[in-house]
Amino acid sequence: MEKRLQKLINWQREHEIDLCFIQSKENIFYLTNFYSDPHERLMGLFLFKNSEPLFVCPKMEAGQAKEAGWNFDIICYGDHENPWDLIKEDLNKRKLHSIQKVAIEKEITSFSRVESLQQVVNHAEIVSVETILNEHRLIKDENELTSLKQAAELADFGVQVGMEALKNGVTEMEVLAMIEFELKKKGIREMSFSTMVLFGEKSGQPHGNPGLKRLSEGDIVLFDLGVVLDGYCSDITRTFVYKTYNEEQKKIYDTVLQANLAALAASKAGTRIGDLDQIARTIIADAGYGDYFPHRIGHGLGISVHEYPSMSHNNDGRLKEGMVYTIEPGIYIPSIGGVRIEDEVLITSTGFETLTKFSKEFTVVK
Repeated sequence: MEKRLQKLINWQREHEIDLCFIQSKENIFYLTNFYSDPHERLMGLFLFKNSEPLFVCPKMEAGQAKEAGWNFDIICYGDHENPWDLIKEDLNKRKLHSIQKVAIEKEITSFSRVESLQQVVNHAEIVSVETILNEHRLIKDENELTSLKQAAELADFGVQVGMEALKNGVTEMEVLAMIEFELKKKGIREMSFSTMVLFGEKSGQPHGNPGLKRLSEGDIVLFDLGVVLDGYCSDITRTFVYKTYNEEQKKIYDTVLQANLAALAASKAGTRIGDLDQIARTIIADAGYGDYFPHRIGHGLGISVHEYPSMSHNNDGRLKEGMVYTIEPGIYIPSIGGVRIEDEVLITSTGFETLTKFSKEFTVVK
């Protein structure tokens, strides 16, 4: 924890930033090892060039923050108190009267919070801290990789549960409930996003909503799910057909699988990120389905299920050892259904490793 804090403070000093204000629960977790959702209440980390860090949180969270390992100054406040008054008082005690430049998470900090901060720091110049934090979080250490690999194993397990739950007439929500129940029995409290179980033509909606649709023979079945383990997310998509299939379904599946495998084969340190998207997109377009692949090839993965970088075709960044991201090409045809095959990928010194291991062979569930 302290190494991560010091690395950010070193950047802060290098860029002559007097104060960093960080409030996203993901970045706070990364820097403090404390994860909590304060809802509308203020939870913030204040870093200074030449003074010890300060953590601000509701009183109900203070004990857990200390248990997580926070050993620096802490301000805890009750719901009847204005935390910004306490923050201003603390800055005065530190004799921080001439704050000229402040770094914040511009993408997620609300305007009202910025106004409150400006009143405390006398309308200092505001810059962004997100780019550097994204870069710091990009390369996973061994502890992070351990959590990510275990989370991926549980995602594989979730797909297995879902596949085994398929039977005539079962609803999407019934299968979804079985998946999450079995994962909770293994200690998982939180899914990394709303689990998707989609049958038939509903699988043709890339972000469809499960409901009471019942499973019928010949349906495509799409599972997209992930868990949160030790603060780290997993994300897998697998697609099956139930009982019977037609040649168009098989062709779509084979095309998506070919795109998935080709993008994986190109995954190695130094590869341009956008090339992965283009490789997969070209295969899908050449098969005649270019108009039915509406999203990027993938996204970064870690504390957030969608984090830096965006794996889109116009990303000129390069893959680096220690990066974790998804490869998830798809084809979605409203009248037929959709196929998506998604893997989690780790860039290694020799190429890549897929953290999700569930079979991608075309499978007819009997």
